[in-house]
Amino acid sequence: MKLKSVFDASEIKSEFESAGINPNFAIPIWKYVIQNPDCVWDEIPSLPSAAYSLLHSKFKTLTSSLHSLFHSSDGTTSKLLIKLQNGAFVEAVVMRYDTRLGMLGGKPRPGGIRSTLCISSQVGCKMGCTFCATGTMGFKSNLTSGEIVEQLVHASRIADIRNIVFMLLPWFDDCDQGMGEPLNNYNAVVEAVRVMLKQPFQLSPKRITISTVGIVHAINKLDNDLPGVSLAVSLHAPVQEIRCQIMPAARAFPLQKLMDALQTFQKNSQQKIFIEYIMLDGVNDQEQHAHLLGELLKTFQVVINLIPFNPIGSTSQFETSSIQSVSSFQKILRETYKIRTTIRKEMGQDISGACGQLVVNQPDIKKTPGTVELRDIEDLHL
Repeated sequence: MKLKSVFDASEIKSEFESAGINPNFAIPIWKYVIQNPDCVWDEIPSLPSAAYSLLHSKFKTLTSSLHSLFHSSDGTTSKLLIKLQNGAFVEAVVMRYDTRLGMLGGKPRPGGIRSTLCISSQVGCKMGCTFCATGTMGFKSNLTSGEIVEQLVHASRIADIRNIVFMLLPWFDDCDQGMGEPLNNYNAVVEAVRVMLKQPFQLSPKRITISTVGIVHAINKLDNDLPGVSLAVSLHAPVQEIRCQIMPAARAFPLQKLMDALQTFQKNSQQKIFIEYIMLDGVNDQEQHAHLLGELLKTFQVVINLIPFNPIGSTSQFETSSIQSVSSFQKILRETYKIRTTIRKEMGQDISGACGQLVVNQPDIKKTPGTVELRDIEDLHL
């Protein structure tokens, strides 16, 4: 019989309640497992006697294992290759940001290193975005809530995780890897986030960001189910025609319906919305596209994150926008539409840990020349 993850909150709650055990015992179990990942159930102190036999018969401390770990040469990025119980692989990426490198009020900032974990929600993806390698591998399976939480458990052994991002980053490899579309695995993602907000993790909802291509019906539920959690939208084009060209799933979610959903989300949540926009040379990076995007978003409270495209192999149909195009695009959004706009700094390229290049092997990829802004997800809330 396939054993379940002890971090699968609904499963352990159901099993404990059926056995007459207080489900709150899950919290000290989680804490002990995090501190002692190689433990056996009988080592956990002070549980009801019935809990031990139930744990032995139904649950595993960890259903996944850390298969491989890669660190970038500059120490900013670590990539975890995690093997699931069914033999599939997913990746999680830890990005470290030194707050002392920035400025606050014209003065050096206090603080130190803080770590953000980019986390997987699926193996593969159904969305089929043409610039994303995960789209080429198709959908494999949803992760359980326990498998999602276990990525945080593994990552916590190498860094003190402060922020969680469920991101739609492109992946490229010949094995079953990928982050997926979080809102296509809605129930598991919601349950996993709720676990992360509790002891022993106790993350703040404002430090958890969920990204989506724009699953309208799920966006409409998100603030009610996870109040305070941030929303990032992979928009990537200012008009429906271009969105459908590069993101086939956009046909099911017309741009106007998406904008209506975002307007409702923002009205109810009173939060900024993060807009992810990948820069594709000659496709969506011209000045007219910047003006269209500015007009589309000028009534929203948003932060637009421009993402330099990373080629995902020699057969990629897209090319990286020039530094001049990216800078001009940003200038229009900032100066004409007064929209806060950042440019993503790529981290971990030497371990293929950057957006679009998350792979087990290490291809010969050079950094895009030029200077881009260093931005941590947490700073975008300011």
